Amino acid sequence: MKILTSWLRTYLPSLPVSDRQLADDLTLRGIAVEGVHSLGENNGHLFEMDITTNRVDAMNHYGIAREAATIYNLPLAPLLSPHINDTSSRPEAKPERRDPCIVPEGSKTPDGSHQSFPIRIEPEAKALCGRFTAQVLRDVTIAPSTGPIADYFALLGQKQISNAVDASNFILLGMGHPTHAFDLDKLEGGIVVRLAHKGEKLKLLDGTERTLEPDDLVVADQNKALALAGVMGGWDSMITPETRNILVEAAWFDPAAIRRSSRRHLLHTDASHRFERGADFNAAPTANALVSQLILESGGHREGELIDIRIPEIAARTASRPPINLSVKQVQRHLGTTLAPEGITKEIVAQYLTALGCDLTAKTADTFAVTLPSWRLDLEREIDLIEEVARVYGYNRFANTLPTPLPVIAHPTAAKEAAVRNRLLALGFSESISSTFASQQDADLFYEPQNRVPHLRDSSIVAKVGIRESEPLSSNAPKKTSTIPLENPLSEEASLLRPSLIPGMVTMLAHNLNRDIKEVRLFEQGQTFTGTTDHVIETPQLTLGLTTANPQNTPPHMAKDVPFFEIKGAVESLLSLFDLGASADGDPVTFTAEAPAWLQPGRAATALLNNQPIAHFGELTAAEAAQRKLRQPIYLAQIDLARLYELPLRKVTARDLSRFQAVERDFSFTFPDDVHWNTIAHALQSLNIEELQSLRPAEVWRDPKKFPGVYSLLVRCVFQSNDRTLRDDELTAWWSTIIATLTQLGGTLRS
Repeated sequence: MKILTSWLRTYLPSLPVSDRQLADDLTLRGIAVEGVHSLGENNGHLFEMDITTNRVDAMNHYGIAREAATIYNLPLAPLLSPHINDTSSRPEAKPERRDPCIVPEGSKTPDGSHQSFPIRIEPEAKALCGRFTAQVLRDVTIAPSTGPIADYFALLGQKQISNAVDASNFILLGMGHPTHAFDLDKLEGGIVVRLAHKGEKLKLLDGTERTLEPDDLVVADQNKALALAGVMGGWDSMITPETRNILVEAAWFDPAAIRRSSRRHLLHTDASHRFERGADFNAAPTANALVSQLILESGGHREGELIDIRIPEIAARTASRPPINLSVKQVQRHLGTTLAPEGITKEIVAQYLTALGCDLTAKTADTFAVTLPSWRLDLEREIDLIEEVARVYGYNRFANTLPTPLPVIAHPTAAKEAAVRNRLLALGFSESISSTFASQQDADLFYEPQNRVPHLRDSSIVAKVGIRESEPLSSNAPKKTSTIPLENPLSEEASLLRPSLIPGMVTMLAHNLNRDIKEVRLFEQGQTFTGTTDHVIETPQLTLGLTTANPQNTPPHMAKDVPFFEIKGAVESLLSLFDLGASADGDPVTFTAEAPAWLQPGRAATALLNNQPIAHFGELTAAEAAQRKLRQPIYLAQIDLARLYELPLRKVTARDLSRFQAVERDFSFTFPDDVHWNTIAHALQSLNIEELQSLRPAEVWRDPKKFPGVYSLLVRCVFQSNDRTLRDDELTAWWSTIIATLTQLGGTLRS
């Protein structure tokens, strides 16, 4: 969700903090600001928000302003559009004393004449449409939007259609309640809210025709369906440049009914997103009035008063819930000691809850009767109110207290987990925790252990380090199992248990990049879930993620390749913690250019332990990075902890530093381009010269124009003994052996 700070400040004219401080304070209170983007001078900033699904009240500018007003104890301006001088931020519609299903004749036009406009909610639809408001507008002018609406839409990247449609979208962004405008002249008779007929057809605003089911809720006229209620309007009643008369609708629809229709027809709209999570029952008349006023600014007039139909049973369940008893002593008992000496007082409790929209009535010296606002359906119990107090107060303002220690039973893998964690912390990584849920889209992309693609070696990183061509992996590799969907997911983004940690890592890296943190190194150890709902398989997994702002050239690698080698080095360092055993070739760990489809071809690889995959690493695909609007490349690694933890930790041995002088010798050779460093290093290590303490590529030089097909390499070797001074004759013998070995690899000694 996108929020403009310039729009927020119209509701908070006395806001004393900067936009960035506001973003931090909102995030600390559970209203997460994922990104802060400057919009230039006098335009403020754009907040990219991640609002939890239970906080539909905060999915709009006014809801965020209410949170900020609560945090800073500021007065909140009335709910206004840039043009409307409303008088109340919480208007209540007058009770409908007539039959709640039918509005008869009687509304008046400006000239005093009477106009009948019947609206009916069918009995079977009463439970699904608890409130329906309508306003007839005559002689309107359809034109492009101007002024603040056009300015705000441009800053938000919101498409402008016409003043009538834009007014509906503007109020949705402002106060969060969906509305819809019908071309009145295209309606046949009055409005009927009903269930669809089996096989009934409806052409929607997106141009597609849908076949409806009997449990789809529709807004219809006397002869046809006009809109899929709460999801999308219909083509036949859409606003066009020729429209002159409009019916503005704002309603309350049952969340389950909207969710069912939205998923059945694969339609996820801004309206359905709000209705599925529980819209504010009392917001409909306000939203209708605001939209109507915006449309009439271009000309026209209202015909009659606002038509407002309410179903009492629904109103009682949503907008007129019984008060909750809240004990201040219970608040203090649950929340504990604060850093402030006075703690959480009765006055603080009253201040926070009142600012959030609650009405408090003192029952005793210690107890309030709290009447809940209609827009906070997530508040149901005393503990919910206590949590709200803690959230607004700020968890960082509570004293750290430790629980009474209990007997601890060591987990079988605790030592291994600690070793992995300590090694990654030493490498500069920070531990992170991501959501346990994932979307189906992410699962399809990131959970494909058999969906590997061969990476071409020419023009790739893997070619530069001699990673071999892709080969079929062992048939003993783990087979893919099914993902586990949630029976009643909170959103499409959290529709199943995560089968991989990679989506969460990508999200966390993107979050940091969006906040201009360009040097990030994160890791997460956690469980992944596969199998079936009856038999869930939990598997430990480790994921690494990093991104680098300005990598430096590190011979023999190009600067742009450094992050790849950094993530590869982290994987190798972790594997070195364990006793991997030995293979016929001497080294049980090898690498192949075959990698999962979510990694960029040519810039990714798979680590094999005894020819079976144990880790994948590399750069996220360019297509996925573009889809997620990442500002720079990110590098990921996924390690199979279950298999790694089957191995024992390597016993670390130490010795005293040698007291004897080390001898350093450089060997300057030219090599063909197809001779890679790992081949050279492996050949020298295979000489089993015990006194060869280290070797590294000290310098690499290429000139493809003058010396095509070859490069110059300076190999630096350090010799040292632990118990004696090295003799000239043995040094000479070792150097001769090294020169001969490098020559056999195709190298030419430079004079």
